[in-house]
Amino acid sequence: MPDRSEVTAAEIARLAGVGRAAVSNWRRRHPDFPRPVGGTDASPAFALPEVESWLRAQGKIAELPLLERVWQLVDTLRDPAGHPAAPLVEAGALLLLLHREPGHWTELADRPDTRLAVALPRAVTGTAVHAFGPDGARTLGLPGLLGSTQLDLARLLAELAARSGPVGAYEQLLSRYAEANTRQLSPTPPEAAELLAAVAGVPATVLDPAVGLGAVLLAHPPTTGRYGQDADPVTAALARLRLALHTPADEPGPLPLDLRAGDALRADGFPGDTFEAVLCQPPYNERDWGHDELQFDTRWPGGLVPPRGESELAWVLHCLAHTRPGGLAALLLPPTVAARRAGRRIRAELLRSGALRAVIALPAGAAPPYGVPLHLWVLRAPRPGDDFRQVLLLDAGAAPSGPAGAAGAPTAEGGRDKVDWTELRRTVLEAWRGFDLAAREGLPVPDDRPGVHRAMAAIDLLDDETDLSPARHVPPAAPLGGAAELGHLGGRLAELLAGLPDPATLLPQPAAAPGGASGGAGGGASGGSGAAPVGTVTIGELVRGGVLEVFSSGTGAATRPTGTGPGGTPVVTDQDLATGAVPSAVLADCPGPAGDVRTRPGDVLVPALGGGTARVVPADGPLVGVALGRQLHLLRPDPAALDAEFLAGQFRSTAGTRRAASHATTTARLDIRRVELPRLPLPAQRRLGAAFARLAAFDTALAQAAALGRSLTQAATDALATGTLVPPA
Repeated sequence: MPDRSEVTAAEIARLAGVGRAAVSNWRRRHPDFPRPVGGTDASPAFALPEVESWLRAQGKIAELPLLERVWQLVDTLRDPAGHPAAPLVEAGALLLLLHREPGHWTELADRPDTRLAVALPRAVTGTAVHAFGPDGARTLGLPGLLGSTQLDLARLLAELAARSGPVGAYEQLLSRYAEANTRQLSPTPPEAAELLAAVAGVPATVLDPAVGLGAVLLAHPPTTGRYGQDADPVTAALARLRLALHTPADEPGPLPLDLRAGDALRADGFPGDTFEAVLCQPPYNERDWGHDELQFDTRWPGGLVPPRGESELAWVLHCLAHTRPGGLAALLLPPTVAARRAGRRIRAELLRSGALRAVIALPAGAAPPYGVPLHLWVLRAPRPGDDFRQVLLLDAGAAPSGPAGAAGAPTAEGGRDKVDWTELRRTVLEAWRGFDLAAREGLPVPDDRPGVHRAMAAIDLLDDETDLSPARHVPPAAPLGGAAELGHLGGRLAELLAGLPDPATLLPQPAAAPGGASGGAGGGASGGSGAAPVGTVTIGELVRGGVLEVFSSGTGAATRPTGTGPGGTPVVTDQDLATGAVPSAVLADCPGPAGDVRTRPGDVLVPALGGGTARVVPADGPLVGVALGRQLHLLRPDPAALDAEFLAGQFRSTAGTRRAASHATTTARLDIRRVELPRLPLPAQRRLGAAFARLAAFDTALAQAAALGRSLTQAATDALATGTLVPPA
């Protein structure tokens, strides 16, 4: 296989922790920047050794990060005519050896290369056989003798595993692979997988017929019998290794894990088998899913074949066919599946049989494609004599997450980072568990919750369209309760407005004329600080002078939203900084480049994209001791030489960051080290910083008042529109 140690501009940006536009600037401004050695005109490729040497010479990296060195070796081992993820199978198998038999690797690592090349494949294969059994190990397609490049990769993987653990190392590699192949692979995020698992309860066996990288099965404990299938045999092997790595090392094998390759619709890997739970996020909009050759398949109830354009409904029926009577199936589906006219007969049959139990609308950003508000369909395989025929319709995307439905609710405009998973899980699970308990125990169905959920008789949904979209059937949210609650909101708004200072007290004073009391014409630049700046100094110069430390997170630490798992270190993101919210995530098992940085009082947080935002970490509160999240810079000034509020105020100013922002693309990215500050003595900095702080507090109070004002006007409008209240006299 050829040596493929090449990198694209995007990968160079990742190495240096900058935006891609910065790499384009380097190519234009530096004649000695390495020339392309491959790729295309639109996406050139560069020799990694040349790029690494140039970055070191420019002081942009001290050394290539370990993860990048591993990834480049993985890329070198890739066969251009083969599967791009094939080397990750070998990497995962070696990490499994490190996970289950770390002492064995220690003994092997001391051997000469010639002996190691023979012994290591045997050891890796032996571990795989012990974990998966002989048949399961054979599906991995592990190689025999290892070449020198593979041995180099093995040693680097061992080093990466020593830092992050074998599980963390593999998660980082899979994340890199998923990021590089977004068009071919859209993994279900762990939060969505955990929601599916929570809806299913604690099944003894679970099947995912579109397993991907195994996120849904990973949400279940290792003691669960986990089964899966994927059309891509290499992806199925990656999922098998991932699940094994997340299983405790002392778990005796073979593990209760069976993942098979093949198209689940055309070549069912588990014909005739049923499971307590079948959960998946199937592929969407497949035109060639097997409609013609599956006309007489036994999975279609009453011979009702899903239409050619309804591949998602074919997956629904496939999952239901593999669910044992009384068991549960849950699928993440596009919202159009609930309403497309072509699928109305299938939807009607699911209602008549009593199989369909819930359709839950999730907010946009819950799972890929992140711009689409997906639906969660929940079904129970009918038992003989079960006559329950009601459906829960839940609009979790519109459910209020706070009093009066104010700030914080997930919205269709929100992205992946804006989903409030804690509130979403609570809303979905409370409604579903109450409804499901009533269905199974013959209890009264819980009352409807206007604006959130409604239980409907199946017969009431059977019409010419059989549209199951929750938004169509859930009654609108009741307006904010009577005049007393509106009066309370109005009182809070009045209190906020009354607490705002007189703007005149915040306005800077005119600078004195040259020779005046303010110390010269430069006093204007200092905002009336009482001392004229003597030139400017860049952030980079302050760092070199030891006055300031700068930590940049690049793509950020690996995180999960708060409330989706065990406790951990909170992580502040660029989104939190922009909205003024408390940290919205916790540090996952695999910290990113800045994962070890923790905020201290007096630190200054600045988004990598600029935008006129900067916050000083106060002496106490939720920002103290948190990790640095994605796309953030942390600046730590020496308080004896540089005032934090002065520094933050300069970053919030328009002129302060204009020259340092890159505008080569539609997004302006801040080159933090080029930002210029006026040279001022510390007393003048503190006076100016205090003025900046007062303006920042005024801006925050205005934003709070604006949000409360919007809630008040919306509630009053709803009350008038529904007749709950009448216009003022």
